[in-house]
This record gives sequence, structure tokens and C-alpha cells, in this order.
Amino acid sequence: MDKLKINVDRTATGNYSSQERSRDIKIESYSLNYHGRVLIDNATIELNFGRRYGLLGANGSGKSTFLTSLAERDIEIPEHIDTYLLNQEAEPSDMNAVEAVILHAQKEVARLEKQVEELLSQDDGADNPLLDDIYERIEGMDPSTFEARACSLLSGLGFNTAQMKKATKDMSGGWRMRVALATALFIKPTLLLLDEPTNHLDLEACVWLEEYLKTYDRILVVVSHSQDFLNGVCTNTMNLNHKRKLIYYGGNYDMFVKIKEENEVNQAKAYEKQQEEIAHIKKFIASAGTYANLVRQAKSKQKIIDKMEAAGLIEKVEKPQAFKFAFTDVDKLPPPVLAFQEVSFAYSGKVEDCLYRHIELGVDMDSRIALVGPNGAGKSTLLKLMSNELVPTEGRVQRHTALKLGKYSQHSNDQLEMDLSPIDYMKKHFPHESTQTDHWRQQLGRYGLTGAHQTSPIAHLSDGLKSRLVFAELAVLHPHIILLDEPTNHLDMESIDSLANAINSFKGGVVLVSHDFRLISQVAKEIWLCENGDIARFPGSIAEYKEGLRKKVKI
Repeated sequence: MDKLKINVDRTATGNYSSQERSRDIKIESYSLNYHGRVLIDNATIELNFGRRYGLLGANGSGKSTFLTSLAERDIEIPEHIDTYLLNQEAEPSDMNAVEAVILHAQKEVARLEKQVEELLSQDDGADNPLLDDIYERIEGMDPSTFEARACSLLSGLGFNTAQMKKATKDMSGGWRMRVALATALFIKPTLLLLDEPTNHLDLEACVWLEEYLKTYDRILVVVSHSQDFLNGVCTNTMNLNHKRKLIYYGGNYDMFVKIKEENEVNQAKAYEKQQEEIAHIKKFIASAGTYANLVRQAKSKQKIIDKMEAAGLIEKVEKPQAFKFAFTDVDKLPPPVLAFQEVSFAYSGKVEDCLYRHIELGVDMDSRIALVGPNGAGKSTLLKLMSNELVPTEGRVQRHTALKLGKYSQHSNDQLEMDLSPIDYMKKHFPHESTQTDHWRQQLGRYGLTGAHQTSPIAHLSDGLKSRLVFAELAVLHPHIILLDEPTNHLDMESIDSLANAINSFKGGVVLVSHDFRLISQVAKEIWLCENGDIARFPGSIAEYKEGLRKKVKI
């Protein structure tokens, strides 16, 4: 069936070609446009039941828009394939987390029971192979186990008993997102679409989710910047490449990298060989002159080239444009640059409520520190104390008089002026740096913001491109110490590697909170464990820390 659905911002065309009762999804000739820009061009979508797909692609390539297109059935997908897209928080209401998850479970059971009735009312309904699957799902969602299962999922995602009883309207967006994720895992849809599911999780919850999704036995499509996570979860990889095609690979992320590199080496060799052959033939044709027998041979040789072109010449391997994050180096400040002296802190201001007690620590310009620890232990709070956004309840934070701090937080993207273009935004905020458009074009280009992205309203940019703009802004501030609170949340793999290189070559200090194990392993020289009101240096590597978390996981 051909289908064209027009959304205010998005249009998709394609032909759904799976068998009527199949649980596999196949859409041919699929194209997707967003704000008039082609994101995917004449591709095939092929998602097989029982497989878990990692969806890769550069920032701004259209991954999130693609997931939304699938979830909203721009191309009509049969009703028996139910979908759930995790891209927004649970509704704020008077219900607590457990009640919110159970309500969705009850609705799902009612939906499945209605589906059974509809199938049985058809002529050959009793023989429909889909019935067995639906019965199995209804059986697996036993109402007597709803509360226990909801609590188990929420606990895995970091909720303690008190937090589970809290009304969702009193939760932050990050915690409501966890409620939405628990709901998705509970109802176990045929097509589960997860857009950066680890963004609001700490390291412990990331490890739990990775272990949980390893056994997801329906169809999972996940966008994630975490290589560890993709390696642990995925059976297959889809790459939305710079030519706007979906390319499929068997295996997890590491396997994708290996196969892609091998394919590119082979393609480059084949391309060179074919080009040499064509050049050789053309040279013969050019030298044939007017001799009758040579003219005949020349025509014959030309036919060889014509056949090659008709069959499609081997394409030259084109790698997407590389870009490089860089933080501006500044003069070295002698220690102590940033020191905590007997610092205690409570949000209430009461000593008995202290999150931290009598903390002594120092950060200098050669520091490379990763903060780890359970959710609620105060990692982001510690960064806010460092940046003077919070003031200690007791003790003091001593800063060098010349110290300039730069900070990237999870909410930095939200503070951009959405109606301005990136170029106008930088001109407005840094007029002393330059008011020349060409200067800012060059600066933004270094952070992977190129072409139309530089002049489009910031509101039209993907979250990943907004993050790159924040990093471009951070570099212009010339900080001595950079505080990074979940900097990878919206960055693609290449951006994260570039960020790691930028941190490693930066002459100043870095303090990092991240749930991306690979980034921590690339940059951290020290791991500080925030736990039970104290901060202690973790003696092992981040890989050892992760293994310790894995051993504690109960699914």
C-alpha cells in the first residue's frame, strides 16, 4: 500500500510490503522530509521480530524524526503491531510512579483483550497465528503481579520506596522520563522505539537497563550514543549515513565498526582498480586514430565502458566531513585553583539534612576527574557548589582570584535563544570577539554546524546540533576549568570521540559527570565516588566500577 501522510513539519512516503499477519516490518521506497530537508531518500526499512537494532547516524541526520515517523505510522503499519516511542516524560498527575505504570498496564490488557475479540469475530479468526502471541502477552500481564512488577522496574531505574510514592506532578522531568521508560518495559510492545533512553539515568541504572534489554524478544530500535550500551543490547545495527540511506549490519556496535571499515577498504580497492581499467581503455581509444581495425577495437572497448556505466560504477569511498572540538588554552593558574574546605551542604540549610558533610577536596588545572555514584548522591550538586550556583551551608569554597569556570549542563540546550540562528546567537553574545559572519561561520563549522544549520532558527536544530552550539560557546569563554554535567546526552559517536580528544588536549582542568562509560575511560585520570555524604577516590578503573555494578543487578 502506498501512503503519503503530511505533518506540519514532516512528510513521509513509502510502500508497506510485509505479509498481512507478519510480525516483521518491511517498508520499501521509504523517504522522509523534515522542514523541506530530505533526511532519508528511497531507503528500505526492514525490522525483524526478535531483533534489537541500534540506530546510528550523525547529529541532525534525522534519527529522532525517523522514530517519530514510525511511531506515528506515517506509513500505515498493521494494527496488530503496537508501538511505543519513548521520547517524552510521563504525564504530571496526582498518581505516584507505581500507579502511573499500573494504569498503562491495565489499558494495555484491555486493548489486547479487545484485539482478541476482533480477531475471533473474523471468519478464520480462530486460526489466526497472531492469537497465540496475544494470549501469551495477556497471560504474562497477570494483574495480581502488576504492583510487584512495576516496583521491580522502577527500582531498577533508580527509584527508592519513598520516590515511588511521590506524585508524578512533584517529580522532575528526568524522573518522569524514568516512569515513561518503566511503562514501556512493562507493556512490552511489538515495536519498542527508544530515543536516547540512558540520557536521564545514572551509571547504575544504565547497567540495569542494558542487562534488561538484552533479553527483549520483540522488535527494539534504540538510538544511543553509548557504545557500551549498544554493544551489550543490540543484535543488529542500522546506519543512517551521510547519503541519506539506511544501511544494515549484523551484530552490535563493535561489529558494525569492523565490518564497515572492511567494506570501505574493499570498496576503495575495487574503485581504484576499476578507475585504472577505465583509464587504460580510454587511453587505447584515444590512440586508435583512423586505422579501420583499431577503430573497430576502440568501439568494442567503448562498449565495455558503456556496460560498466549502465551497471553502475563503483562509488568512491566518501567519508563525512570530520570536525574537531577544541577548548581554548589559557595561562596556567598555580594551585590551589579550586578548593573545598570543610564543606557541608543541605538544600534546606539545616545541618541535619546535609547531603555532604565536611568535604575536603581540590581541583587544579591538570585535574581530570569523573564523579560517579548512585542517583541522588549529589554529583550535580557538587558541580553547582564548584560553579558558585550553590553556596555551602558550612565551610567554604576557595577559588583563585583569576579563575574562569565554564560549565556544560543537561539544561544548557534549553537556555539557548530558539528564535535566533546560531550565527546571530554568537554575534549577540560575543560582540567583543567578532561581529563578522565569516568569523562565526568558521568557528561553528569547527563544531560540525555547517551550511543551512548555521542560519536556521536554533529551534529547528536537533538536540545534538544544539549541544554542539553550546560547546562552541563554551570554547569562546576561555575557561581555566570546565565542568561537564552529562555532556554526551545528545552527541553522536564521532562528536563524543572529538570531545574526548578536546578534553585530553586541553591545558585546563576538567570535572565530569557522565553515564557514558567509554568517555570516562578515555579521559578520566581520577574517579571520585560520591556516596553516603562523602567523596572518596575509587581505587580501580571505570571498567572495574561497571563490573561491580553489573554483579549487583537483579532482573
